[in-house]
Amino acid sequence: MSPGPKNSITDVKGVRVGHCTLSFDDERGVAQTGVTAIWPADGDLVREPVPAGSFVLNGFGEITGRTAADEWGIASTPIVLTATMSVGIVYHAVQRYLCRQDSELGRLELVIPLVGECDDSFLNDSRAFHVKEEHVFAALDNATDTLVEEGCVGAGTGMQCFEFKGGIGSASRELGKADGGFMVGVLAQTNLGARPLLVIDGVPVGRALTDLMPEGKMPDYWGEGANGGSCIVIAATDAPLSNHQVAKLAKRAGLGLARIGSIGANCSGELTFAFSTANRVRAAGTLSHAIEVMNDRRTDAIYQAVIEATEEAVVNALFRAQTTVGRDGNILHALPVDRTLELLRENGRL
Repeated sequence: MSPGPKNSITDVKGVRVGHCTLSFDDERGVAQTGVTAIWPADGDLVREPVPAGSFVLNGFGEITGRTAADEWGIASTPIVLTATMSVGIVYHAVQRYLCRQDSELGRLELVIPLVGECDDSFLNDSRAFHVKEEHVFAALDNATDTLVEEGCVGAGTGMQCFEFKGGIGSASRELGKADGGFMVGVLAQTNLGARPLLVIDGVPVGRALTDLMPEGKMPDYWGEGANGGSCIVIAATDAPLSNHQVAKLAKRAGLGLARIGSIGANCSGELTFAFSTANRVRAAGTLSHAIEVMNDRRTDAIYQAVIEATEEAVVNALFRAQTTVGRDGNILHALPVDRTLELLRENGRL
C-alpha cells in the first residue's frame, strides 16, 4: 500500500511526536536513554478522549494505564515511551505536566497516564536514573506534526533490534478512495529479536549478516540468542472506528512484528496500542452520544495498512540507527545498510 506524505505516524492529522534524548558519558555516568511523547490529538484529551484499545502479544513489559484504557475504550492522556526503570518518574511527570495545564485535575477530573517501556540497560546505566521530570516535559513540549525523527533518539536511544542497534521507527499507509482514503500511522520502539530471525521484505537477511554482533555481557533475561527485549507499537488512524474496532487494529499490528521476525518471545514484552482520532466524545455531561462507525466488513484494508506500517516502522528504526557505545564499553552495531540492500537486490526486492 502507498505511504502517506511523511511516511510517519504524524500523517494522521492531529498526531504529534516529541523526543528528548540523553546520550552522554561524563561525570554524571553513562546515559543512552530518553523519552518519546505521542499526543494522540489536539484539544482537551481529558474531556474529549479518543477511542483506544490494546493487545498483548507477550506480556513481559508494560504500558501503564492500559487496563483503564481497555475498560473504558479511550485514551485521555499523551502516550509516553521510555526505559523500563524510568516508568515511575515519567508517569509522575506526565501527571505533573497535565495538572499544570488543568486546575481541575486531581480534584474534579482524574488521569491515568499511558507510559510504555522497553529495557535499555545493555547500553544505558539504568541504576543512575538519568531520566528526570524536565526531560519528560521537554518531550511533551517539543512534540510536532512534522516528519518523525527515527533511530537513536528519545526512548529509542539505547534500544537493540535483532542484535543490531535499534531505536524509534515510524511509517504510514494511506487507503485508496474506495476504502475511504483513511490514514494509518505507526510508531515503534524496537528492542526485540534474535539475529537469525530477522526478515526484511520476506528476505531472511539475518541469516546472512552473522557478524557485527553485540559486544558485552548480554542481560540474562534476554535468553539464548537474544530473543528477549521488548517492542512497543503505537498505531493511529483517522478512520471512524469504535473502541472495539480499534482494539482489533492493535491486534493486527502484532502480525507486522511477525513479518519482521518476532516470535513473541517469552522474555520480550511486545505490546501494541491503537487509537482513532475520529469519534471523540465528551467524557461526561451527556446521557448518550452518537458516533459514526465503519462497517466491520470494510476494515480489512485498515488491517493491511497497520501490518505493513508496523513492519516498515521496525525496518526504518534499523536503517536509521547508528552504532552506539554504552556502559562498560558495551556496543550495539548498526545494520550494514549497503549489504542489506544488496541482499534485497539479489532476491528481486529492489
